[in-house]
Amino acid sequence: MSTLDANSWKALADACAFLGNSLLRPMSQTADAGLDASFWSVFPDFGSEDVAHAIDSLALWAESRKGEARNAVVTDVSVEYTALFIGPPSPLAPPWETMNRREGVTVGFGEPTFQMREVLRSLGLEVAGPSNQYEDHLGLELLCLSEMCRRRAWALDMAQTAREVEAREVAQGEEDSADAVTSVLSDDEVAAFIDAHPLGWIEALEAKVQAARPDGYFAHLLVLAHALLAYHREVLG
Repeated sequence: MSTLDANSWKALADACAFLGNSLLRPMSQTADAGLDASFWSVFPDFGSEDVAHAIDSLALWAESRKGEARNAVVTDVSVEYTALFIGPPSPLAPPWETMNRREGVTVGFGEPTFQMREVLRSLGLEVAGPSNQYEDHLGLELLCLSEMCRRRAWALDMAQTAREVEAREVAQGEEDSADAVTSVLSDDEVAAFIDAHPLGWIEALEAKVQAARPDGYFAHLLVLAHALLAYHREVLG
């Protein structure tokens, strides 16, 4: 039996997807919902004090920019993103696991990249699109976790359905969904991924962002990502 119900897994999937996408492209190329305090007022805190505190900080940050032209704030956050995660001359806070696992590593595409490539392959996923990022980018790791959460929710929904109808009818009625989900994961497998990848190095990235832009949007966003990962890992036992 999972420690989380299907709705909780779905909410975690959505939260991780938002955070992952926010870290993969500048705000000028993606959603700007994070500029609205009202968005953070409905962001799930999952009953975690640390997650709730991080959400409150983001809401206060959004409220502090409320009087400015929205396009100007989007531009500011996009410039911040570029300085932190892209450069030039080099990113102030490289967002790849390889460059955060050990001090002094300045070259990407290390062992964590290969590990993440294998994780994605095992899920039937691959990196595509214009970002052209190494697989161990924090945004991609959060999107990978989002997909794992989605599959856990699917598995629990199917288990509930199986308890309500005959197994033969489930097999016939859900054949397309079963084909679409190529891997059904356990809670332990999700917990192991969180430990091995995003939670194991996000603190190092968070420290670099805090040092470079302590009052910026992404300093607050990474506090939330860290709190969410820690909560998720705790409830999985």
